Amino acid sequence: MTIQCNVKTIEPLARNTYRIILAPQTSVDYKAGQYLMVVMGEKDKRPFSIASSPCRHNGELELHIGAADHNAYAIEVVEAMNHAYANNQTIEIDAPHGSAYLQSPSDRSLLLIAGGTGFSYTRSILDHCVSQQLPQPIYLYWGGKDSEQLYAMRELEKIATEHSNVHFIPVVEADEQDWGGKKGNVLEAIEQDFDSLSGFDIYIAGRFEMAGAARDRFVDHKLANKERMFADAYAFI
Repeated sequence: MTIQCNVKTIEPLARNTYRIILAPQTSVDYKAGQYLMVVMGEKDKRPFSIASSPCRHNGELELHIGAADHNAYAIEVVEAMNHAYANNQTIEIDAPHGSAYLQSPSDRSLLLIAGGTGFSYTRSILDHCVSQQLPQPIYLYWGGKDSEQLYAMRELEKIATEHSNVHFIPVVEADEQDWGGKKGNVLEAIEQDFDSLSGFDIYIAGRFEMAGAARDRFVDHKLANKERMFADAYAFI
């Protein structure tokens, strides 16, 4: 369904990363973990995960868009959002989309894996789980090139402190002198921490190659159930 949206706010989250709040003129009924398409042209629709959760969004839709200099695909969307915001115009979206949403009901433990701004996908799922007071263990692994990219660290640490079943594990690739957390590849960090993933529902957002590698490695080496692994990338690879 195509919907016109007002651009309510645009603000930087980190280097080349922006939080955009859209106010749809028609309510959007979506599930935690789904995405929307920003309509840039008749045959040009660009997907972005919805970072807000369906239970706590007040009718608004939150996006986290990484728009680095080499990523014209995202930069053009941010520019269009800025233009609409400055000129009191609307942005058209097509929503909701995606089958990698939170599976319910399920009492299986949850493993949420995010690379970069793929965090927005896992944020929607985590926020929904917390708001619904789901009791099972929830592990969120978030990988970034450096700690600056992990822009929601304080938010996640607060959630983990307030909810004993939530565990947040940040991972950075850069060798930062003052970084006290895990370093390296986020999938390798998970492999080091778990002997078996057989009891988990696994949700993944990041580059297609990361999602593909996670499925291959976790099924082959960590007893993960392929049917209980969810990523929008799996519709294409």
